[in-house]
Amino acid sequence: MLAASHERLLARLTDGDLVLDVGGGFSPFARADCVLDLLPYDRRRAVPGERFTDETWVERDACDHESWPFPDAQFDFAVCSHTLEDVRDPVFVCSELQRVARAGYIEVPSRLEEQSWGVVGPWVGWSHHRWLVDAGADWIRFVAKPHAIHGQEAAHFPPGFHATLTPEERVQQLWWEGAFDFSERVFTEAAELDAYLREPVDARGGPSRGWRARRRLARRVSGG
Repeated sequence: MLAASHERLLARLTDGDLVLDVGGGFSPFARADCVLDLLPYDRRRAVPGERFTDETWVERDACDHESWPFPDAQFDFAVCSHTLEDVRDPVFVCSELQRVARAGYIEVPSRLEEQSWGVVGPWVGWSHHRWLVDAGADWIRFVAKPHAIHGQEAAHFPPGFHATLTPEERVQQLWWEGAFDFSERVFTEAAELDAYLREPVDARGGPSRGWRARRRLARRVSGG
């Protein structure tokens, strides 16, 4: 989670607020009273000041299309940080977030980071992320991350670009109260998807290095 957002959360929440962390997993939000995650409690990274316990850690698949084991509006606030880009059904998770909480905070990677070559290896973005995400003041959209993104030069930023990003540029944030709009964006035409993938790259002046340079970097990274 972005450090500034963490501080803003702590300043916003009162001691009496009931807080849920969805997908905290290895790095749960210590202020959360309850955590819902696929990982078991003993797999987490223990953090100082944990408010949740093994009894309030709910181990389950957040996407199993069964209502989470909480009544409507049980929580004053829900945190979902760097989870939606990973899971197979972020739309369902958003639906349940709104059902069980009255307000919340969502953080996801920005298109700038997720469409950068070489973030963690010779490919675009994070290998385990399923979705490209766009977020606004009161909405969030999900686009299935296509394999074509790795081979189209115009669809991603060149090697080294991600290292120039500030922490704030690496993420997108959605602070919501009451409700927010959410959906999957589906492209039925290849040209429309290609144009979507080019949007952030074109906004930054287009790709600045050729494919051969990327291939040379990929071989160095992989040892080939």
